[in-house]
Amino acid sequence: MIETIYIEEAILEHPRVIEILSRFPQAKKINCGRYGEVFNPKAQNFRRQKEKPALILAEKFNHFTLAAPAGYGIGAKNNYYFSHMLNCLYDCRYCFLQGMYQSANYVLFVNYEDFQDDIKQRCLETPDEPVHFFSGYDCDSLALEPVTRFAEQFLPYFEKIPNAWLELRTKSTQVRSLLNRNPFSRCIIAFSLNPNDIAMKVEDKAPSLQRRLDALCKLQAHGWQIGLRFDPLIYQTGYQEQYQELFEHVFSVINMNQLHSVSLGVFRLPDNYFKKVHKLYPDEKLFASPLENRQGMISYKQELENEMIQYCTEQLLNYIPVSTFFPCL
Repeated sequence: MIETIYIEEAILEHPRVIEILSRFPQAKKINCGRYGEVFNPKAQNFRRQKEKPALILAEKFNHFTLAAPAGYGIGAKNNYYFSHMLNCLYDCRYCFLQGMYQSANYVLFVNYEDFQDDIKQRCLETPDEPVHFFSGYDCDSLALEPVTRFAEQFLPYFEKIPNAWLELRTKSTQVRSLLNRNPFSRCIIAFSLNPNDIAMKVEDKAPSLQRRLDALCKLQAHGWQIGLRFDPLIYQTGYQEQYQELFEHVFSVINMNQLHSVSLGVFRLPDNYFKKVHKLYPDEKLFASPLENRQGMISYKQELENEMIQYCTEQLLNYIPVSTFFPCL
């Protein structure tokens, strides 16, 4: 899967680097000073790189946790996100990462302990309040778990901090490490879901809807709390029937007693990201939708956005209580 690995020279002897390299004996190894030398140069071909991304092993020095955007949360006042990795195994056409980064290569920050120290410090600032941390903002939390062992190494740490909550956002079926350990109540495995017809068109390389639901159900059977993330909602003719069928199917198979939260939001991209993505995929039908620019953000026209949010909200509230519903507006 990974044919080329770049390694920052300063971490060549890091135990996590040595362990990862041992699993790719045939990969080409290239040393570099800092990951930005490989990741940041302009005039890279994102589409070509996406066919065979390289892995870049790097060290992060600051901004380990960042305040989550307004409206991004599942019930807490204190919300942060963190990214042990940049870029994603999947190739979802609506993803903002392809507009944010010059490169499609994966960057893995191996100094997990520095992230963990920062997480602990955030929690100490408000020891009597829950602090929610979101993984999966700049990557998929679990898609490369066999390589990164991220969840395997972070979950025990979160378990020891009484006011720390973790959301693992994913489309992945790589849940073995979660099934091989005991669950704990302050971790939510949040699956991003779209109707199968839509997912097949715009979520390239991602597992099918049914495979995600199969993984979700295995986790629930093992005792994990689950989140459902219908985000982004994607417009196409007949979207009402498609989302109605999706909700009906999802809620017919899940265990409602272990459903932590449900959220939804519509397709949106910052204007400068949208221009880059549109240039990469000029024939993509998604970008021929009825879109408009509102204060530097490209989304559906206001009337259509309101219609989609209202329709899907009404449908969801047929299955869940308002207390578990967190729309991303």
